[in-house]
Amino acid sequence: MDSKIELFWTLLEAEHPKAEAFCRRLAGNRPDGDDLYQDSLLSAMRKFDRLRNQTAFRPWLYRIIVNTFVSARRGPWWKKRVQLTTEIVETLPGVDPTSEYTARRWLEIAMRSLSPADRALITLFEIEGWSIAELAALEGKPVGTIKSRLSRARNKMRQTIAGYLSNEVQPEKEYALPQSES
Repeated sequence: MDSKIELFWTLLEAEHPKAEAFCRRLAGNRPDGDDLYQDSLLSAMRKFDRLRNQTAFRPWLYRIIVNTFVSARRGPWWKKRVQLTTEIVETLPGVDPTSEYTARRWLEIAMRSLSPADRALITLFEIEGWSIAELAALEGKPVGTIKSRLSRARNKMRQTIAGYLSNEVQPEKEYALPQSES
């Protein structure tokens, strides 16, 4: 095997589970997340010879994932829709998962209001635990810009949820709508 390909897989090995989970969260479901991850890895493999510093592999890989996600969301309006599927959650007998499902639905509704780039930023910061400095390095932007984008994204999410609440729309009813017209 080519030494560059071996090096790529060696560097990916440590980041693989987190990057795969990030793709699934970003896409909103497992199948689309797996497709995003596969597309991102293919792109990363093609561009690997351009990576100058191996210690920058993690932010470099996540930048490719975010760019792949954003690019996939551009285009016709029907491609921008995020599927409203939920993963099956295994629960212990007697445990009521209603509050978990409701929280997940509200989060998905709020995340849909964000641009793909802001959705990636919120996911990396709030769910993946990246620091603002890491996000600034990833985006190539000043720390203040990242803080502002996070603040605006959170406000937009709050406004979206507040809009639903003021109209007394429940997330369960949102899920009852058909996902696409055939």
